[in-house]
Amino acid sequence: MLFQRCKNSVSHHLIAGLLVMLMPAASLAEAGNTQSKTLVASQLVSQLAEDENVEDVVHSEPRRSKAKRIENAGSESEEAPESATVTEKPAEASVATPREIAPNVDLKEVAPMPEPTPETDTAVETEGLAVEQAEPATEAKPDIVEKQPVPSETFVLLGKEVLPGTSTRLAWSPKIQIAGLSQTTPVLVVNGAHTGPTLCLTGAIHGDELNGIEIVRRTMYDLNPDKLSGRVIGVPIVNLSGFQQGSRYLPDRRDLNRHFPGSPDGSLADRIAYSLFTDVISHCDMLVDIHTGSLKRTNLPQLRADMNNPDVSVFTQGFDRMAVVHSSGSPGMLRSAAVEAGIRAVTLEAGESLRIQEHQIKAGVNSLNSLMERHQMISRMFVWGDPEPIYYDSIWIRAEHGGILFSDVGLGDNVSKGEILGYVSDPITNEQHPIRSDANGRVIGMAVDQVVMAGFAAYHIGTEAEIPGE
Repeated sequence: MLFQRCKNSVSHHLIAGLLVMLMPAASLAEAGNTQSKTLVASQLVSQLAEDENVEDVVHSEPRRSKAKRIENAGSESEEAPESATVTEKPAEASVATPREIAPNVDLKEVAPMPEPTPETDTAVETEGLAVEQAEPATEAKPDIVEKQPVPSETFVLLGKEVLPGTSTRLAWSPKIQIAGLSQTTPVLVVNGAHTGPTLCLTGAIHGDELNGIEIVRRTMYDLNPDKLSGRVIGVPIVNLSGFQQGSRYLPDRRDLNRHFPGSPDGSLADRIAYSLFTDVISHCDMLVDIHTGSLKRTNLPQLRADMNNPDVSVFTQGFDRMAVVHSSGSPGMLRSAAVEAGIRAVTLEAGESLRIQEHQIKAGVNSLNSLMERHQMISRMFVWGDPEPIYYDSIWIRAEHGGILFSDVGLGDNVSKGEILGYVSDPITNEQHPIRSDANGRVIGMAVDQVVMAGFAAYHIGTEAEIPGE
């Protein structure tokens, strides 16, 4: 949708340029003022319409009944985009060559970034992973986890061996920069002393989403490897170039979260996605990809998950005090590619971009701790809150007039059909245009007060809800 608007905009300017070239010289002066006014208006509309792709929920597949979801489990698969290449986990074991052992680092201490690992033969990396996966881990039963914990094993990631009961900082590089100016992306790893699942946490796939960076940092730095069962891999800033520029996108203006699992010989976004998916994500059993609302929009802390997938549906039950919004996902999304590769994955949304919001961060950290406690990765005194609703349907309420938006409701508020959610005020004519809800539901996302144009998505209302256990 965003691509089509950009395509139309480019075509419009190209045609306008050609017409100017073909106009007689006498006509150019006459058209100058009109053209200048048109250009200013076009730029304003373009600026206000940026990031109008207001998440994937609008395009979700309808909810199927529980019986239907179970019946279809294992037989469904979403088609990946043409540029995508699904990475399969190797199944055959072979002899691995020795690797450098990653240093045991206390993540709470300040330390310089590690040097990037020299390029190695991909086949050798694959062999090492195969050896590790060829030996099935013993599943610990709940009543003997604390009495007889099963020792963990060395974990191989990014060419380094992470020993059991240690934590470290590694460096990932998609190798797409100028060699002399290349930068590495930090990857935090905690390999627990006891066996268990591997959980991956990713933040800032969109470079302007700051809450996710802090959620990953606090979660990772609070882990004790001696008391952890399993492994946790954290990539706080995936889109490092976008983060440095305060931009949602990559340098080529592409949305990285539309290119997974990527391609080794595609566009810049395809190559970065392929490198991350192959070198990091493919090692995971579970994935939580953390986001915020797009530019000038904010989201109630929530999960986006394909509730038609039984494994994903059960996975969402591990998150405490987190509403769930059914979303089948779009091709190229990280969580969609991960689920297709057999990894249980959800998107965690919290707050708005370009801001650090303490309440949203605490909600995210709490939900990740509850997830690890549910999967017996950590053992803490954890008090579960009341279950949040699952929203199987949602709608966006759009402004019908241009002006300045002033909201009368907040995130999490319950609203009724016909209720006034806010007003759009015309600063010149002083007209007031109310925005009313089209349905009964709850505000799960909204635009912050700002200048809007007609058609701007202002309020995201979760409608068809179900309370777990009722």
